[in-house]
Amino acid sequence: MWRIVLAAIGATVMAGGSIFAQAGGGVPMASRTSPAGPLAHSCGTPATPPTGGGGQKPQPIFPPGQYPVKLPAASLLGARNDLPNPYQAGVDWGQLPEGRKWGSTASVVTAPDGTIWVTDRCGVSGAGGTTCAGPNASVNPVFQFDTSGKLLKTWGAGMFVSPHKLTVDKNGYLWMADNGGHQVFKLTQDGKVLMTLGKKGVAGAGLDEFDAPTEVVIAPNGDIFIGDGHTGGGTAVGNARIMKFDKDGKFIKTWGKPGTAPGEFDVPHALAFDSKGRLFVADRANNRLQIFDQEGKYIEEWKQFSRLSGIYIDRNDILYGADSESNTKRNPGWKRGIRVGSVRDGKVAAFIPDPVDNADASATSGAEGVAADAHGNIFGAEVGPKMIKKYVRK
Repeated sequence: MWRIVLAAIGATVMAGGSIFAQAGGGVPMASRTSPAGPLAHSCGTPATPPTGGGGQKPQPIFPPGQYPVKLPAASLLGARNDLPNPYQAGVDWGQLPEGRKWGSTASVVTAPDGTIWVTDRCGVSGAGGTTCAGPNASVNPVFQFDTSGKLLKTWGAGMFVSPHKLTVDKNGYLWMADNGGHQVFKLTQDGKVLMTLGKKGVAGAGLDEFDAPTEVVIAPNGDIFIGDGHTGGGTAVGNARIMKFDKDGKFIKTWGKPGTAPGEFDVPHALAFDSKGRLFVADRANNRLQIFDQEGKYIEEWKQFSRLSGIYIDRNDILYGADSESNTKRNPGWKRGIRVGSVRDGKVAAFIPDPVDNADASATSGAEGVAADAHGNIFGAEVGPKMIKKYVRK
């Protein structure tokens, strides 16, 4: 059965590491007022695939009733599906205010003081669009918890259009990428805005604009790196770049364009630094991690951590990568879940499998955002099941 699948899709995947056709090369995009792009609305659901010859719908790789299938020990691109899982089953975590339910937990991050910060799209299931605007503008999207899950504070109502990923820098300041409003914010832990980058409601390719920014990371010297943007997904529209600013928000440089070659991107969805200062970019729709120095010089790419929506690198250079999207169409042979390994040698040591067996039946499941505390406990932010889960070692 597996050989049949490889025959059907192998050439496509091997051609460029992505099952999407290579997009056009960085055609300038005029500024425009618009909501977040098509992928931002779903945070991972690609556009409806074209029909086959004669107008017939494409046939699924696995016919109905024949899923789940037994995946091979290693996928076509080298990801292992048979690694040990040294963690207990994930448990629902985080105390919410009375009457509040999770909608779509966009991200989770550990702060230097050990507290856990979570972003939720204002109780709304899904992503992108205007999840925290309009009728939801009175709902708080930002939460701070202690390590036990006790709620310490919540705020942010009316501040963001659709928050994507939240980062906490070494000084305790928060950085929010609002992919619905096309802006990035620096904030205090009480929600006071200290800096704003981008133009609200304007998606553009200018050096002072974003098109659905995804995540922010801060270098040790204070330089600001931003993934931009979320709109593409195998199409020739939107931005596909890294934007770099100094600590005061002054533009320094940018690199990247739509494509599959080294230094090109298709939805740069998450960012992280390791202890050497290397920038890791989850180039999600290309099913790879790309690694750069802080000047944008390409170092290498890794595919063994899967199709990553979220990444977190701890002080010991352990990388936690969350794959919430792989299936037989997007990333054949990989099982969704959280993979844990070292950025020092690139080896993946552990794998927490996604609980969903039939990945083809779900656009996203399991953790999309991921973080770990000082004890090695893992926190997964789930867009599909709508909760935060905590994974403790066995």
